[in-house]
Amino acid sequence: MADSAAPAPAPDPAEANPTIFGRILRGEIPCDQVYADERCLAFRDVHPQAPVHILVIPREHLVSLAEASPEHAALLGHLLLVAAQVARQEGLEGFRTVINSGAEAGQTVFHLHVHVLGGRPLAWPPG
Repeated sequence: MADSAAPAPAPDPAEANPTIFGRILRGEIPCDQVYADERCLAFRDVHPQAPVHILVIPREHLVSLAEASPEHAALLGHLLLVAAQVARQEGLEGFRTVINSGAEAGQTVFHLHVHVLGGRPLAWPPG
């Protein structure tokens, strides 16, 4: 006799994300949201490094850019397009996008995120 039980639903990727960004995506921690769609969320950084400092995060848990593969190409492009959109939305004429990948590069939350910085002159080199 065959088992007629329905297969278990696939786990929600956000539930497997133990980072603070996972908690934000699950609604456990509030954020100052500036943009959201089915693929990403953008919100103001709680420790801004510029007058405008927004984080754009994918809903899919991806540890860092170094962990990305060709299957993530569309998602990575989408994150950058959203970064540009929120910069325009904030009235920025010039802005910087930053993706830290790994602890040595300054990544402190191990969920891929794009920083959008602006609202003041930004020096080069950055760090």
